[in-house]
Amino acid sequence: MPIILPEGLPARHALQAEGIPVLRDAPDDAPPVRVLLVNLMPRKTDTEAQIARLLGGTPRTVALTLAVPDGYASNTTPAFYLETFYKRWREIRGRAYDALIVTGAPVETLPFEDVTYWSDLTQIFDWAAQSVRRSYYICWAAQAALYHFHGVPKHRLPEKRFGVYHQTIRRAGSPIFDGIAGCFPVPVSRHTETRAEDLPRGRGLTTLAASPQSGLCMVEDRDRRSLYMFNHLEYDADTLAQEFQRDRRAGAAIALPAHYYPSDDPARRPVNIWRPYARRIFRNWLRGAAPAADQAPQESSAA
Repeated sequence: MPIILPEGLPARHALQAEGIPVLRDAPDDAPPVRVLLVNLMPRKTDTEAQIARLLGGTPRTVALTLAVPDGYASNTTPAFYLETFYKRWREIRGRAYDALIVTGAPVETLPFEDVTYWSDLTQIFDWAAQSVRRSYYICWAAQAALYHFHGVPKHRLPEKRFGVYHQTIRRAGSPIFDGIAGCFPVPVSRHTETRAEDLPRGRGLTTLAASPQSGLCMVEDRDRRSLYMFNHLEYDADTLAQEFQRDRRAGAAIALPAHYYPSDDPARRPVNIWRPYARRIFRNWLRGAAPAADQAPQESSAA
């Protein structure tokens, strides 16, 4: 289905080239699902296209609004780009949205309270808990929301957890896994982790998927209608390769991403084996974000 994106956004051209319809305004006969994307990633254009691609592959028309916290500043994105395509939280906090997505951020080794925009971000967390039907927190944002709501700590890993890992579904009956059985692959790229033993009991938290090799993958917060995804279903086939080359250029002691390059040969092109599962999970998630009387029928085909 179509996705509504700001005029001139680079993701418009990328999605149109892939055959995904991109609109400028909402159709009169089909109110869209209004999704707010708080994009904290350094490569903004990449993340915009990745998220928009998955939302544009769902059975619902989506209107995507891009935002950052009030105190957010970027060293990698020009100020004019943010001013053109992004809203500050203070500009839109009174508007209505159906769903929220908050991305990861390159601040995971800092204490949460040391992040310059922490207090502004927690205002968005609190607003979402009260005002939207579904929230989806990615990587550092998942850790941050869990810490804010439940006091769950993060732990520094001895080395970067990096690669594509199969995640075992722990709650097969969860609607988020409709059309998926057993396990699914997900890119992982983290210097820290959230541990299952730190999750408080009796607080509505449920582990939905995890891996013995990479740890927690997805946790549901029932009372806040939220999913905490500690990994990166949205990544493109070459995203881990770009991170690997970036870390090597910076002189970091970085191993090859596990289970990623064919035959562990970085000269060979990686294959995006997780994309069908990402599409399915985003479809299932977005179905819960639509107004109850206007939700698309459930699909029966497997990912």
